[in-house]
Amino acid sequence: MKITVTDATFPSLTHERAVAAEHGAEFIEAKCTSAEDVVAAADGTDVLIVQFAQVTADAIARLAPGSLIVRYGIGLDNIDLAAARARGVKVAYVPDYATGEVADHTATLILATLRCVAPLDRSVRERKWDAVGVAGALRAFPETTVGFVGFGRIGREVLARLKPFGFQGIVADPYVDQDLLVELGAEAVDLDTLFDRADVITLHCPLTPDTHHVVSAARLARKRDRAALVNTARGGLIDPEALAAALASGHLRAAALDVFEAEPLPLDSPLRDCSNLLLTPHAAWYSTAAIERLQSLAADEVKRHLTGQPMRRPATGD
Repeated sequence: MKITVTDATFPSLTHERAVAAEHGAEFIEAKCTSAEDVVAAADGTDVLIVQFAQVTADAIARLAPGSLIVRYGIGLDNIDLAAARARGVKVAYVPDYATGEVADHTATLILATLRCVAPLDRSVRERKWDAVGVAGALRAFPETTVGFVGFGRIGREVLARLKPFGFQGIVADPYVDQDLLVELGAEAVDLDTLFDRADVITLHCPLTPDTHHVVSAARLARKRDRAALVNTARGGLIDPEALAAALASGHLRAAALDVFEAEPLPLDSPLRDCSNLLLTPHAAWYSTAAIERLQSLAADEVKRHLTGQPMRRPATGD
């Protein structure tokens, strides 16, 4: 029996090691940095635990029969789910460990972006003292419309945090509960209308073939002049070249990103040259309490698999 952690950004792997020891399993911390590393690490593994690494069909083919993949976190776009289903490999994930943290981070980025905190800070450090000149025209929060692309758990929590400031909310989500929107005081719109009307757009949808580059050059062209964009969901939702161009031209006032199509953000990415872009390193999920919940719940999925219990949170289709 072999349990392998492909990659993890945590201080320790206490919970995972304890499960392995309890079941007499070999425990390997592979520290993978490429898809090829994952293929090698997967060879003969009964349980593969992954954070950000890409788990390809080749890696899945190397797993032991009847194996399990556990994803530390919410999204599953780094795992070839079709290949897993084809080989009878179970996949579990932990989508509910950091809802509050991601909502807090998102709301923080929205507020900081709309209030021009980063450029104002930079201006003071550059010995300027010109709030109006640096910030430009600023809408009061009750006059500001926030557009939610996707409205699951995190999106709803973000709206709850923003409502006391007086923001107006519009939502583009084909699966949204209309009664819930009425209750929350938000309005359902289609995606193009959202891009037309929103003063700031925040992304909360999964990354799928249909949502890949949902923020495209064409959609950015529809944006109100001087609008803003925030993404704490998945980097692939945004065309980075189109975003960099919109920011450089000033058509988009500002943006804040916690996730990127390629991570870490490549050194030659044009996004690095955008002074009106606030960047954080895929940190929205993070708190010490969230790490504890995440690792504990991931280890619990491993224990369930090894003792023949059903998974707590199976991936769709498993």
